[in-house]
Amino acid sequence: MQKLKGFIKKYYEGLAYLFFGGVATLLNLVVFAAFQAAFGTDFAAGIGNVIDNIICILFAYWTNHTFVFKSENKGKAALAEFGQFVSCRIATMVMDQLIIWVGVSLVGPHVTFAAANGKLWAMGVKLFSQVIVILSNYVFSKLFIFKKK
Repeated sequence: MQKLKGFIKKYYEGLAYLFFGGVATLLNLVVFAAFQAAFGTDFAAGIGNVIDNIICILFAYWTNHTFVFKSENKGKAALAEFGQFVSCRIATMVMDQLIIWVGVSLVGPHVTFAAANGKLWAMGVKLFSQVIVILSNYVFSKLFIFKKK
């Protein structure tokens, strides 16, 4: 039990980022799937993906600030941190949107499986995009936003 506690303490930040990043990714995929079911793939891959990302950005800031990086910034410093976080997440949201657009709109119509299973294809593209986004977000968060002074 002590070894487990030591491991968690030593790698807390990475483990917490993986956990809360996983929860944020799950939220992202669930909201995408809900939009897809309610309004269709075109909506989910377009404006729905933007709305989905906004929801997840707010959730991710709260969890990263509070639990992962345990930021102690308050007032103006916290506002600046939030601005940096949102700026970086907007960059990865654009990346996500481009991956979705290329995968669903450009590549999808030319892939036999995608034509037969459009919703499943779109979800696969979204999942692939999330892997790229998670890795990029961690680098931005660790190196630029929540860097230790």
